[in-house]
Amino acid sequence: MPKKNDKNKRNRNQNQTRTPRPRPKVDFTIDQLNYRNTELLQTFVTGHGRILPRKYTGLPARYQRRMANAIKCARQLLLMK
Repeated sequence: MPKKNDKNKRNRNQNQTRTPRPRPKVDFTIDQLNYRNTELLQTFVTGHGRILPRKYTGLPARYQRRMANAIKCARQLLLMK
């Protein structure tokens, strides 16, 4: 049986609105995300060579997948570490 306090907490949370996440500023097209554009890809890689997650890059999901595949391809061809 729910307590009265729990019901009040639920109503209080429903009245609050979340602030929207800021939209990422993507100043390049998806066609520029290819394995030959190593300067652009280097901005999404840490100093140790790890690919940054979407949380930090702010890219849309489709861009993030394309970027990760391009980085992996560039690594295979030894264009970047």
